[in-house]
Formats: sequence, C-alpha cells, structure tokens
Amino acid sequence: MEKNQIFIIYGKDYKSMTKNILRESRLADLIGDRKKKIGIKPNLVSPSEPSYGATTHAEILAGLIEYLQERGFLDLQLMEGSWVGARTRDAFDLAGYDRLCSEYGVPFIDMQKEKGSSRICAGMKLNICDRVDEVDFLINVPVLKGHCQTKVTCALKNMKGLIPNAEKRRFHSLGLHKPIAHLNTGIHQDFIVVDNICGDLDFEDGGNPVVMNRILTGRDPVLIDAYVCHLMHYEVDEVPYVRLAEELGVGCADLSRADIRVCGQDTGGEIPLSRKVVELSDAVEEVDSCSACYGCLIPALQRIKEELAAQGKENVSLLELFGSPICIGQGFRGKTGSLGVGHCTSLFDRHVEGCPPTEEEVYRFLKGIISKA
Repeated sequence: MEKNQIFIIYGKDYKSMTKNILRESRLADLIGDRKKKIGIKPNLVSPSEPSYGATTHAEILAGLIEYLQERGFLDLQLMEGSWVGARTRDAFDLAGYDRLCSEYGVPFIDMQKEKGSSRICAGMKLNICDRVDEVDFLINVPVLKGHCQTKVTCALKNMKGLIPNAEKRRFHSLGLHKPIAHLNTGIHQDFIVVDNICGDLDFEDGGNPVVMNRILTGRDPVLIDAYVCHLMHYEVDEVPYVRLAEELGVGCADLSRADIRVCGQDTGGEIPLSRKVVELSDAVEEVDSCSACYGCLIPALQRIKEELAAQGKENVSLLELFGSPICIGQGFRGKTGSLGVGHCTSLFDRHVEGCPPTEEEVYRFLKGIISKA
C-alpha cells in the first residue's frame, strides 16, 4: 500500500472485512520484521458499546489481531486512555475488550495510568506517555465521527489517548487544534484502520449512530482526515488541525493526489449532512473547555431542543430561552457570570458543579432554569 492510497471495504461481517482489507493493504509487508512490538490504538473515549457510535468495534480489533497472529506477529498490545472524567477500564469492559484480550492473549495498557515525559514536537513542548516509545509499529484504529468542538475526529485526534490526563486538559487550554497537529509530529502512526461502521456524526461520545458498515485503511493520517472531512461535508480548512498537521510535515491533505480504491462491492451511500452541534452551540459561550464537559452540555441541549420540537416550539431560540449564554470552559476560572456549566464556573450566579458534570446533571440543571423562567 502506498502512502497516497486509501482502501475502503463494505459489509456486515466486520472481522472478515477487516482481514480482507488488511490483505489488500499488504499490512504484513509494511511491518516486515515479525519481532517488532506492535501497538494497537483503538478509541475508547467513554464507557459505551460500539453500537452507540463512539468506540471502536471489538470485531475490527479481532480481525486485526487474527491477521497479525496468523502471520507470525506475536508481540502485540492494545493501548488507550479514555477522556478526562471517565475510567478507561469501564469503557474497556463495555466495548467487549475484556473478552477480546482474554481470547487472543493480548495485553491492554491503560494509558491513563502511565507516566509521561516532556518532548519538543515541532517547536511545541508536549507531554507524551513513555509507553509510546516502546512500540516499533503503531496501528491506529479510530472511529470516524463528529466532534462537538473540532467538527470531526478520526486519525490525527485519536492520538490524544496516548497522553496523560493533565496534558489532555492542557490541550484544551491551548485551543485543541494546534497541539493536536504538533502531537502528530511526536507520535508517528504507521498504519490506520478506520472504523466507519456506525459513528455518531455530531457527538464524540456517541448517542446518534449513523450506520455505514464501512472500514477504511491508509498510511497517511492527514490524508485520511482530509478524506473524512470530505465525507462529512466539511472543507479541510474548517478543521484547522488537519491543515496545520500538513504544514508541519505529518502528511498530505490534497485529495486530488489520493488513490481511493474500493475492495469488493461498493454498497455504501453518502454520509448524511449533520450540523446539530453548530446549531446548538449558538447558545453556548465556550472558552478552553474539556471535551468531556462540553460533550455533556451539547447532548443535554439536544434533548431540550427535541422536547421543544415535540411541543411545536422548534423555532424557539435556546439563547432567548435561557436569557444568557451558557458559559463553559477553563477560561472562566475565577470569573463571575450568570449561567455556567462545570467547576470552572463555580463563581457564577447559577452553575452545575462537576469536573465534568454528567449529561443528566446538566440536563436537569437546564430544565430547572427553564421551569423557573
């Protein structure tokens, strides 16, 4: 497989599909030495089953592991750390990885528990888990899905699971896009297997899965993410970290140079246009918020919006309904205001406590404000 190629396969037997597309991609030839230590990085952002649209399907990992073990690659390990506010082990169990690791004898490294070291990544100092340096060949297995802050998340952003929790918080204070791009100069992913079975097009922690029954492979994370932008109806420049990563030499974002091939029969359709996050964010004033906190606010607002629509009030402005913007993020620490979400807004007149609060807590808090109004 060449660096400018993206392979695609469709179907419902996810394990067999994975093995087939890996054969087409000639992954074994790319790895070479059977003694190499291979790291496999799935997406376990939060505790949920893969059918929810947020986490990597265990069947894809099973196909990947079987493919490798059948060809003599035996030094394998899964590596992942969930987002701040969630325990990786909870996500690990719910996604079925406990059974997966037991069946194939593959260890799992919880990156939330690993130490990190500072290193210079193209001029930016970042803290990366030390375990990353032990891997000779890194296989990234992200989920193609939306993100409430960056619009899309796939190959490049999935590397955030390989940094300590404190660094994840700092990424948000740095604006997400720039550190994500620089992180990918410090962590080299050698091969990508994209889970596009049923990713949520709006929320990174799932809830509204869109079934596509598709798997993609590639070697260039920038090209993969540029293609994901195209599939999700975004221009590359609408997702700044993709272009920034290209400028830093991580890969190429020019789709005119891509060789995109379908393995087998093309049974897929076009990903539907979805802009729920953009619509709901009009009621929010966000400054450097963590994904877990923001990711609880947006679904809570969506629930309220759906309830209003059921009452024939779909045109009601959330901003007018609450009377002021809902403030969220580290940028509000030590500041006062009217309406806030999370511990960073603890000095506000009205706020819901938590770091992060749960979606249910945010929902009840906002419903209470509506009732009083």
